[in-house]
Amino acid sequence: MKNISITILTTFLLLFFITRVQASDDEIKSLQQTGKAFASIARAVSPSVVFIQVEGKTISRSDPRYFSPFGEGWPFGEDFLNEFFGERFRGFQHPQLPKDHPKIMGQGSGFIFADKQEGVEGKSYILTNYHVVKNADNIQVTLKDGRKFSAEITGSDPQSDLAVLEIKAGDLPPLVLGNSSSLEVGEWVVAIGNPFGLSHSLTVGVVSAIGRNSLGLNDYEDFIQTDAAINPGNSGGPLVNLNSEVVGINTAIFSRSGGYMGIGFAVPIDLAKSIARQLIASGKVTRGYLGIVIQDLSLALAESFQLEDQDGILISQVTPDSPADEAGLKQGDIIIAYQDKEITDVGSFRNLVAMTPPGNQEELTIIRDGVNQTVKVKIGKQSKAEKTAAEIQSSEELGLHVESITPYLARKYDVTPGRGVVVTRIIPGSVAAMAGIESGSVILQVNRKDVDTAGEFKRAIDKSRGNKSVLLLVEKDRQQRYLVLSWR
Repeated sequence: MKNISITILTTFLLLFFITRVQASDDEIKSLQQTGKAFASIARAVSPSVVFIQVEGKTISRSDPRYFSPFGEGWPFGEDFLNEFFGERFRGFQHPQLPKDHPKIMGQGSGFIFADKQEGVEGKSYILTNYHVVKNADNIQVTLKDGRKFSAEITGSDPQSDLAVLEIKAGDLPPLVLGNSSSLEVGEWVVAIGNPFGLSHSLTVGVVSAIGRNSLGLNDYEDFIQTDAAINPGNSGGPLVNLNSEVVGINTAIFSRSGGYMGIGFAVPIDLAKSIARQLIASGKVTRGYLGIVIQDLSLALAESFQLEDQDGILISQVTPDSPADEAGLKQGDIIIAYQDKEITDVGSFRNLVAMTPPGNQEELTIIRDGVNQTVKVKIGKQSKAEKTAAEIQSSEELGLHVESITPYLARKYDVTPGRGVVVTRIIPGSVAAMAGIESGSVILQVNRKDVDTAGEFKRAIDKSRGNKSVLLLVEKDRQQRYLVLSWR
């Protein structure tokens, strides 16, 4: 009996060991297959990815005459700051270096893409970021096989940070553009580009989040967030799925060091496709226009309008004679759906309207005086001085409301569009009221940083909450003055 027990135990241990070895082998094979999948993506995608070198006279991020005034503790890094503040952010100048400087070099990434409007023989189109080629005098692209071509800008769109280049070369392999709207958080994605000039580098990660907006990078934002490593030089390169389809264009990073820290942002390809087609066809982008000022619904606002939840966005102003005015939209209406899509925030609504072709008649679902209604509106054409839907921001600490300056507000308050934000309401007895700020005043700077949109103003005020004090540059009747406002 004892011998039988020993035999059974020995057999069990042997089977257990064999099973564990087999399981271990299966796990290794699974990892090997995953690695081969990524290698396959690299082989398929890399020939279509290009290294972009730009020569120009404009100050670049890498210009040694400038350095970040925020120090290493600043969370966003210089690349993010340049995208956030544009040409207004140049850091501090080193006085020992001459002002006159030779042409400087910038670099980034891009990729050859397929488009229905292509077909010009002997020509290929490249999609990249606008900030990669902005103010370029000469652009050179290099393929993985070492071939170099001079490129010209077909068209660019600063509002979405996208640009299309063209080179005189045919039969180049284009990448397939996928469908970013079907992306889900947790999906594998691969970023390919030229970080720090290291040609055709591949990094792997997952989709961390989708629909990121209000970051202050572009006027129109709907970013894919990923933890696939993105570094300076990756800008303009493709973010692809496991089918080697482009789902995004790598654009910016969140960083305390200027390098990868696990958070990168990519423009979704669904947005880029529409813009690229227009740039190829006409060299410019035409956007839809409604003519309303909108704001997100806070809990307090939702309660004051007797709403059960915070879904939707609030119309705080309607521009006279605009498409919205002609359709009968009113101040105080709550927009809850557009084109049968639920509306939950200002950013997504702005994008939807902007990408609607002018002349289209669209249906909005609104709540007016507690009753759901549908309104049909004919989308207008946005001019350079207009925004699809302007934002309003309020500061409870200061006791004021500000808005981005639209042409209507510029005429109403006799102020300049695109320069500061205009105060449209002052709460009596508030910090702002006691400081003498009035409706029609223009706030040009917060803590000595320019603010040209309501969103920029809000973010600047949010950063001051810990200090409970803020320095404002205010203009009224063409006179400017600094004011320090404090609250408890």
